[in-house]
Amino acid sequence: MDKIVLLDGHSILNRAFYGVPDLSNSKGLHTNAVYGFLNIMFKILDEENPNFLVVAFDVKAPTFRHEIYQEYKGTRKAMPEELREQVPVMKEVLAAMGICILEQAGLEADDILGTVAKRAEREGMAVSLVSGDRDLLQIASDNIKIRIPKTRGGKTEIEDYYARDVQDRYQMTPTQFIDLKALMGDASDNIPGVPKVGEKTATDLIVQFGSLEGIYNHIEEITKKAIKESLAANRDLADLSKVLATINIESDIPFSYEQAVVGDFYTKEAYVLFKDLEFKNMLSRFEEDKTGDNKKDFFVQITDLAQAEAIWNRKLPSPVGVMIMEDSSKDADFVGLSLAIGDEEVYFFSAQGFLTKQYLVEKLKGVAEKVVISTFDIKKKYDYFISPQRMAEQGLALTEGFFDILIAAYLLNPLKNDYEAEDISNQYLNMMLESRSQLFGKGDFKGAAGEGDKLMQYACSLAYVCRQVTPILQQKLQETGMYELMRKIEMPLSYVLHDMEKIGVQVRSDELKLYGEALNGRIAELEQLIYHQAGTEFNINSPKQLGEILFERLQLPGGKKTKTGYSTAADVLEKLETEYPIVKDILEYRGLAKLKSTYADGLAAYIEEDSRIHTNFKQTITATGRLSSTEPNLQNIPMRMELGRLIRKVFVPASGQVFMDADYSQIELRILAHLSGDEQLIEAYKMDEDIHRITAAKVFHTPFEEVTDLQRRNAKAVNFGIVYGISSFGLSQDLSISRKEAESYIAQYFETYPKVRQFLTDTVETAKIQGYVTTMLGRRRPIPELKSANFMQRSFGERVAMNSPIQGTAADIIKIAMIRVWNRLKMERLQSKLVLQIHDELLLEVAEDEVVKVKKLLAEEMKGAAQLAVVLEIDLHTGMNWYEAK
Repeated sequence: MDKIVLLDGHSILNRAFYGVPDLSNSKGLHTNAVYGFLNIMFKILDEENPNFLVVAFDVKAPTFRHEIYQEYKGTRKAMPEELREQVPVMKEVLAAMGICILEQAGLEADDILGTVAKRAEREGMAVSLVSGDRDLLQIASDNIKIRIPKTRGGKTEIEDYYARDVQDRYQMTPTQFIDLKALMGDASDNIPGVPKVGEKTATDLIVQFGSLEGIYNHIEEITKKAIKESLAANRDLADLSKVLATINIESDIPFSYEQAVVGDFYTKEAYVLFKDLEFKNMLSRFEEDKTGDNKKDFFVQITDLAQAEAIWNRKLPSPVGVMIMEDSSKDADFVGLSLAIGDEEVYFFSAQGFLTKQYLVEKLKGVAEKVVISTFDIKKKYDYFISPQRMAEQGLALTEGFFDILIAAYLLNPLKNDYEAEDISNQYLNMMLESRSQLFGKGDFKGAAGEGDKLMQYACSLAYVCRQVTPILQQKLQETGMYELMRKIEMPLSYVLHDMEKIGVQVRSDELKLYGEALNGRIAELEQLIYHQAGTEFNINSPKQLGEILFERLQLPGGKKTKTGYSTAADVLEKLETEYPIVKDILEYRGLAKLKSTYADGLAAYIEEDSRIHTNFKQTITATGRLSSTEPNLQNIPMRMELGRLIRKVFVPASGQVFMDADYSQIELRILAHLSGDEQLIEAYKMDEDIHRITAAKVFHTPFEEVTDLQRRNAKAVNFGIVYGISSFGLSQDLSISRKEAESYIAQYFETYPKVRQFLTDTVETAKIQGYVTTMLGRRRPIPELKSANFMQRSFGERVAMNSPIQGTAADIIKIAMIRVWNRLKMERLQSKLVLQIHDELLLEVAEDEVVKVKKLLAEEMKGAAQLAVVLEIDLHTGMNWYEAK
């Protein structure tokens, strides 16, 4: 059976535009929508292998349905300029690839697609229609599959719908789906719908009465008064919506299958365009071998001991590319390792026979003492390269013998946080690799060991990429001024994090259980309090029911109704909590319920046999360089409410140890003082007084001794707000004051600290010119939002430009502090250990007889991590649990 694939051009471009982070080539042309479209198209083509391919587009001329809608409600929402400029580029690319484009004035793309799909079905073809528009579900059948792509962070997932799938998902046939859309409406498709009828109500009505006509024939049987009245009053709107929702499957569009035959897309014309658009990772599709198969004839599997010895005993050149092949489960199975030692010399050593894990690891450690090792994601693999004894003797200087291509790629583009080795290969070597999941599915490496050649090719490819890409990444780091950042901070830090993850932090499971029970008790109390104040019982966790209780039953002010009901988001409720006790109780209830699920229940699942939690520190996630923590997240332990803070009591040191907690004091404000060079702010810190009270005295022209608590609180909000580029609107919301007052506070602040204003202004202007900002140590943070045509996006970009040099420098300083503290502990052969980092805070497990020594060490190394115009200060405490130490 022949197969035709139909693509909805504008719809997929739109999805790609919003799903793929902003991209542009060196000429300033935005390319993210085109890039995302091609990724989706290639994915579809690889999966479907069709005989025919068509892409349909809307045209600028108004269509019949568009004109009807305009008579009712005016014009459609304007397309963003950054997307609009990519439409002709997309068509040019498709034309260069010889792909059939269909468009016609008076027809929308879904009319074209619906017509061609039904025509192809009648002629016995299998049809796959790809669109982000759910309207097209109405033409799904046993032979027509509707494919809806979802693009998030550059990755594409696709939902598939045949007729039976529409029935399963929406409880109705594809034809009934037209009536569903007519009732509920769809703003993105310009379908008004019937007021007060949402998706659930519309579904229930269609299921009960069968069709729009059936609903109106039995309108007196509808029990909900508001729905019945809205339907009766808006019959004309329902009929209009049905016209708008119905796709024309018999449109007059000239089309022949000959023009849609799938041929060789990878033409010279297309190649030129791909290069001009700078889609480097797609260029390999134009090579003679278009399958993306990167098998090399110099990839060799070694199983013989004599062969292995001959390779290991050679004098090897730097760098050597290495990939450890093991499964990622806790009981990881080591299946072997690959070694790239030349441009055309790559070996895979399978862990079998005489080539045991012990033998291979011993040999690898020997190589690591002589040459630079390049690998991917080294943090969890250090034990294969360096013995703990060697590290204890020589310290973190050893990490200069390693190069992690993941960390390097992250530094060069910190906006992309999901790098895989395959991505780096595509981007920097123009070499496309099949991913692990494509090759092995959900299976593990141990299970794939029987497929020797496939595993060997995959392992060798990764080692080959590590070796080949290393000089390229090193050169780019040099060009961007980040090579020393990589060498002196990020690589040593990766070992510190490796060590911290292995150590973990001890948790008392019995106390965690008691903590959960205490939360349950308070949650139950709050439930009864809320019910009493509401005068009825309801589902507090249901935003819809909660909104109705607060804004209809209790008539609280500030209710904002949306399609799904009143908004009960935190920012809405927080404005009411001071005046309405029920709102205060609801916010506490929510906070405790989250504590219960996330921490009291959630943490228990992560306690291992050693009674410790071993979190996973993420080094390559945030754009500013801050670390994050997952499985579980120990950097988000709540501090606002007392019951939240009490969770820290379950974290305890080992026997004979105490916890020592050191926290940088106001580090970002101190960095602001240094970077701006503002004499007034620097002097305020040198006075060694309360910085917020000093600022209040200066801003409000009040003697220091007479500053009120309210003035200090307001000055504190401005101090920290300035660091984050706060607007007068944001400050007015934070302080519950008028926008005019907030503007006055900010203006007075800048009059007091004029060089702060100049620093922030200059930083934004420089970022607009060069496209990025840097920290004191040269870390770059790209800010593509500054070039956006959207005002809100540009404003966000300006706030990022103001804050990133400050927050990023703080992240760099705490990393330096971690390296210095860890090294001192090891070099002085102390038993004390670094166990957690929480942004500006370090937690150590300290032997009781080392407390005095470690206090001194911490103060010296943390304060000495950077030389600023103001002194770095730390708050340092000890305790028998984390709560006491904090």
